[in-house]
Amino acid sequence: MSIALPMPPERDGWPRIPVSTASQPAALRWLCDDDLPWLRALYASTREAELVGVPWPAGMRDTFLDQQFAAQHLHYVSAFADADFLAVCAGVTPLGRLYLRRTPPLHLLIDISLFPHARGRGLGATLIAAVQDNARMQACGVELHVLQSNSSAQRLYRRHGFDVVATEAPYVRMTWSPERLPTPQGVN
Repeated sequence: MSIALPMPPERDGWPRIPVSTASQPAALRWLCDDDLPWLRALYASTREAELVGVPWPAGMRDTFLDQQFAAQHLHYVSAFADADFLAVCAGVTPLGRLYLRRTPPLHLLIDISLFPHARGRGLGATLIAAVQDNARMQACGVELHVLQSNSSAQRLYRRHGFDVVATEAPYVRMTWSPERLPTPQGVN
């Protein structure tokens, strides 16, 4: 796998916060070029259901996934060079990624992806809450795009106070405002 653009450098300002859940200890760290192989595996895991019925030989599937991951990575690091590219890890074990652009007045939640073994344990909800808390501290809202076909992600975002503001096929654009949720206990 050849990736032409490296990971953007670490930026100042992201609080070093744990994002653990009751069943999943985790923390955030900056991504680096050494993470690209597991990021490619993570990307492939997000496409598994979509590719189940495609009658390609394994080599063709791998080539397709390599090309698609490279295209996505190049788009993200060139279009969002000012974003935070974070690994979600349990110790040194990667669980997923969080890509976030923190610019007023709306932070852009570019991507949250978790490996299958880390899904369904509250970690995605914890990451969303961490993004919202960070935005709230800066008096900002949060915006994201989710595939129209990803109804489970849309339900998760709605539970966290996101509203659909537009349909931009094949995506739904959703936003959250800090006024929608109460300030967490002990935070002023």
